[in-house]
Parts: sequence; structure tokens; C-alpha cells
Amino acid sequence: MSERLSNYLQASGLAAPLHESEAQRAAAELDEISGKNVYSRSITVAHKAVFFLAREGGQKWLGVLSADRDLQRKFEGETAEVYLDDQLLTLTMGETSPANAAALRSILPFLAPITLGLKKSAGCGDRLGLATPGHIRAIRHSTMAPILAQQSIRENARTGRTPQQVMDEALWGILQEGWRDGFGADADHLKNTDDIDSCATAGFTFYTIDPGEHVDNEANTAPVEVLKEKIAALDWAALETSWDATQIALGGKMDLGDFAVTISDEELLRAAAKYGRVVAHTVKMYRHLEKVMDGKAFELEMSVDETETITTLAEHIYIAHELKRLGVKWVSLAPRYVGDFEKGVDYIGDLNEFEKSFAQHLAVAKTFGPYKLSLHSGSDKFSVYPIASRVAGELVHLKTAGTSYLEALRAIGKVNPSLFRDIVAFAKERYPIDRASYHVSAEVAKMQDVDALANDKLTTLLDDFHAREILHVTFGSVLHHPEFREPFFATLRQNEGVYYDMLEIHFGKHFAPFGEAAAATN
Repeated sequence: MSERLSNYLQASGLAAPLHESEAQRAAAELDEISGKNVYSRSITVAHKAVFFLAREGGQKWLGVLSADRDLQRKFEGETAEVYLDDQLLTLTMGETSPANAAALRSILPFLAPITLGLKKSAGCGDRLGLATPGHIRAIRHSTMAPILAQQSIRENARTGRTPQQVMDEALWGILQEGWRDGFGADADHLKNTDDIDSCATAGFTFYTIDPGEHVDNEANTAPVEVLKEKIAALDWAALETSWDATQIALGGKMDLGDFAVTISDEELLRAAAKYGRVVAHTVKMYRHLEKVMDGKAFELEMSVDETETITTLAEHIYIAHELKRLGVKWVSLAPRYVGDFEKGVDYIGDLNEFEKSFAQHLAVAKTFGPYKLSLHSGSDKFSVYPIASRVAGELVHLKTAGTSYLEALRAIGKVNPSLFRDIVAFAKERYPIDRASYHVSAEVAKMQDVDALANDKLTTLLDDFHAREILHVTFGSVLHHPEFREPFFATLRQNEGVYYDMLEIHFGKHFAPFGEAAAATN
């Protein structure tokens, strides 16, 4: 075995992943050398060194085995001399620290995020920093391109994490699973330039601009005379045009491929009054992002999904036309669709109406792009996925977040019933407060009674509409509560296999309607 392991150290570049049986044999020997339990898929051979991730109790460790002293000096940790096949090597065992993450990212290119382009894709939000291995296991069986580091600024505030922590925790999960097929990193729901700066410093490649605060929802029903006042008050200098020029550009019949549309004078008034400030803000954010990225590749998503009113076809055309005119380049856009996309539950609305509207929005995306249509609050919208896949093909992005937290609760319900019951009771108390910033309709009075469930039935609560939303939106309060935070994470770390299994099953249900991989190749 020593001879086999020492032979790996001859690879000067990045070697191909070890076959499963070979990786398991190498892991067994590295277990013995390191005194820890090595994740076999993490073993990576590159630059005459062996890199791996290991576990001891609830803590994870980076291992680096090499004779190259200069390479070893890049990493923090305890070092020991090891003889393999009469060769003197150094083994460094270091914590999964920011410094070690940065060093590893600079050496192993597959650990750095990339841009994904117009491939159909899925964002896998992870509010805990523990879910990436489970996400990858589901992705392996799908045809989706993954975004594995994704968190909004709002979620960062509620979980006490930074953009750099989000990026680093995804890195350790990617190394653990040996994923080399590329991933994106989504700085989600950015509202100001300071948000952009912190995420750019952390190395994000996908930036979701959320100009929702600039939407004028009154324009949806305001009288025409009021709309004209709103139009006159727009910052036309920032928009680099005039109302007369806008009318000329968007008046008349417009060919959208399978059909043509004519925007009426009133529809255009409403669109510009409602979204004029949105366009100006998005352009400001985009130009700042271009400057900050300084030539580095990035992708932009524009999102108006968290608004009070539906984005009409005319409004989508107005947004896309104006952004394109102003030189903005974007890869996806999230309108506010018909029906309700509430958190953590299936679509609420008429599916036939949704399909008709979605196809019209796709026509706009093809005409002014092409770009992907993004499904925000996309978790658990199982009735919508077949429609989106059939209609959009590759031009779709699915964004999930809180459903991974709910699967963490499912794992806790299975292995730590007492903690689960306490969290549920607390969430019911917090829900009236925490629901304020979310689009949800659950009622505590209609939630299934957890006290009526035996321990082996607790996880069925996660299938209850009202319980899912109540538990979903109270995640920040639970994670900040000193009574819950430590046992919450300890339970998941001690039972990570249970959590990964649940994530793989649950996300497999999300991805399957978009196409399944013929075989797991990674």
C-alpha cells in the first residue's frame, strides 16, 4: 500500500480522480497515517502532493502529504514526518480555516467558482454551511449545472455568516465529495454597492440584483394622470433617454418569435412608472460591478420576484429593452410570475395559466437575450418543474434555499426528537414576528399538532403545509437562539450521513423533472 500511495506523489499536474476502490484503499492508509477518518472521495492528487479531507469527532481537517516544503508552507497546521516506501514526506493536518481554504483554492482550480452561461442550472442555498455534500450527491444524478455557494445578504444577517464563510464552507463540501465538474457562486439579492463589494472580495461569480425596493407598486392600478406624473418624476438623466424616445422605441407591433405583441400607451405608462427606477438602479449596480470585477468573469441576474404585483408581459419587455439599451448584460431574470411562489411549499395557482404566462415570458427572454428565466422561491414547486423544463429547455434557473434547512430539521426529527419538539414549539411562538418579511400564508392554528405525533412520526410534520412555512421562516431565530444553536449543529455533524441522505432524496425530486443523468460520472 505504501508503494501505491507514494506513486501518487509523482503526478506533477492535477491527476484524474481515483477510482472508487482505489480511493477507498488510499483512504484506509491515510486513516492510519493521519489518525483520522478520511473521506475517500476527497483524495486529490496534484503537484506531487496528496490532498484530502478527514474527520475526527465533529471536526474536519485538511490533510496535505508531500515532500515539497514550499508547498507545505502554504498551509497552516501541525506537521509530522512520514516515511513511505523509504521516501521522507511531510504530513500537514490543518483546520478548515479561511487561510487553508484560500491556499487550496489557489492550487486546485476546480475549487474556484466559474460562470455557467446558458446551461440550465440550480442554485442550492445552504444556510448552515453543511449541506453541500448532499446537494452534490443529488446533482450527480441530474443534468443541472450547480450553484453550490449561494446566500442572500438578508440570510447572512440572520445566520451570522459572511460571504467569505459561505464560499469557504461550500469549498470544503466540494472537496469532500470530489466534485470537479464546475460550480457557480451566487451573491443573492444584492440591494446596494456595499453588498457587491463584500461578495466580490469573497470571489463570487454570479450576482443577483434585487431592485425590489425601487418598484412602484402603486403604478399597477393608478389612474393615467397619476402615471403621467410618475413618469415626469423619473430620473431621465440616469435612464439616458426621454419619455418621447421610450414611446418611439416600444410603440407599435413587436415580434416575439411565435407571436407578436403591441404595447398600448397605458401599458407602457404603467411599465415605465412601475419599473423605471428599477432599471436605473440595476444599471447603477451593474456598472459598479463591472468596475469592481475589473475584467474578471461574472454573471448577472436581475430579480423582481419579491414584489407585490405580477410582472406583466409589457413590463418584462420594458425591463429587458431598457437594460439592453443601456449596455447591461445578464444571464437570467426572475419576474414576479402569476400565482403564488410561497416559501417551502408547492405552487399555488392555476397551472394552465402559469404555463401560458411562462411561455410568453420565455419569448421575451429569447428575443432580448437569450437569457434564462429564474424561478425564485423555487424550493418544493414540484407541480411547476415539468412545465418549466418542457417550455424553457436549457433557459431555466431554479433557485432554492430554505428547503435545505427544512431537511436539516427532518434529520434532527429522526435522530434527536426532543430537540425537534423544542424547536417546533419555539417556531410557533416566533412565527407571527418572523413572517413579516416573507410571502407566506401559513397559520399556526392550522398546523399539525406535534404533541399528537409519536417520535417515529415526527418527520411527517415536514410534509404539512403550515408547519413547513412556519419552520421555514423562523430559521434565523432558531439559529441565533443559544438554547438551540449548539445542539442543532452538533446533531447534524454527528449524523451527517442522515442529513446527506435526506438532501439527496429531496433535491433529487427537484432536479429529476429537468432531466436525469444517464450515469453518475463524477
